Amino acid sequence: MENPAKVNPVVEAVIKGTAPHPARLAAARGLLPLSQSELLEVLVALRKSDEAELAEAADATLSSQEPDDLLLAAKDESTVSSVLEYFARNSALSQDIHEAIVLNTRTPDGAIMELAATTFSASLLEFIALNQRRLINTPGIIDAVLQNPSRSPEAERRVRETRKEFFEKERGARQVAEELRARGNNAAAEFFETAELDTTSGELSFDDLLLIAQHIEVVDADIDDSWLPAERYVELQAETSEEHLAAVNRVLEHERLESGDMSPERVSLIRKIMFMNARDRMKLAMKGDREARGILVRDPNRVVCAAVINNPRVTDQEVEGISAMRTVSDEVLRLIALNRSWARSYPIIHNLVRNPRCPIPTVVGILPRIRTKDLQNLSQNRNVSDAVRRQALRLMQARSGE
Repeated sequence: MENPAKVNPVVEAVIKGTAPHPARLAAARGLLPLSQSELLEVLVALRKSDEAELAEAADATLSSQEPDDLLLAAKDESTVSSVLEYFARNSALSQDIHEAIVLNTRTPDGAIMELAATTFSASLLEFIALNQRRLINTPGIIDAVLQNPSRSPEAERRVRETRKEFFEKERGARQVAEELRARGNNAAAEFFETAELDTTSGELSFDDLLLIAQHIEVVDADIDDSWLPAERYVELQAETSEEHLAAVNRVLEHERLESGDMSPERVSLIRKIMFMNARDRMKLAMKGDREARGILVRDPNRVVCAAVINNPRVTDQEVEGISAMRTVSDEVLRLIALNRSWARSYPIIHNLVRNPRCPIPTVVGILPRIRTKDLQNLSQNRNVSDAVRRQALRLMQARSGE
């Protein structure tokens, strides 16, 4: 995605068609004072114009660009994706430019797949086959190489090995674990060594797993899973795609209610995490960092959200915030109240008694520890149940001798 803060308003006006026709024609002819990268962006856009004059002028100007300038643009990580796609689809460009396109991480995988399907260069196909991460993220590139009659034995060998390793053996998660352990990230490696994830479902890519790995911070040795009796594992049964999607939507809705607007990155992370199965989400809840915990505490599965409270890195500050949430499971609030350390924190127990999601028996057990002034406020709080208000009033009156 391009950064809108860096877009030249002239470029934007020309591409959107809001600039006067003479200005757009001047741009198509390369006569506007634009940088090389801006010029290429404009020309690639205008060559698709419905106005024949603009499209022909843009094509002609593109054809007149110096090969060295095009090579620099192909190598530049800041070049916009539309230009990189154009380079990938232009068979008239040199091998050097196409190799630079393959190396450029901003080049869309779809453009690489098209290049793999259409190129006549065996060496370029070998070059494409070297980028294992692209092959894993977009398996269509593997098919494109294998169906291209120009492929060399070496290119075919590489893509077939990748297909066998990551798809036929379904070892996506384990391969991530090996890479993470090589980087020294043992906590994440331990998670993925036993995870039931793979990259064949279409929901989670190889890079998605690496992103999730960045949010794992607790090693197995620090986890105490004695809180979870064996009979509760039945609650971690397999979920359908529809159930996963419903869980995603629920977490997104609840987080918006609690926090307001979310960044696109946060939304994306929620989707990736919630498309893991319940057992892996439970493990992530116990091993994940604060950001992962903030997502999974809203998980509709009661075992998963309870695992957040049993994460050894969860802080009193986090628990104080969770105790006030009206979008978490009553089971989470009950577990917070049962924890002796958190039950000694007045802000936490005060949040619990005011939280309409907290089970009434739990609230009634906490009320004797609530200050008289707060009991008075609670007795008038229309957000809690009648039973809680009445009990608060009784305790307040008993203390005042009424």
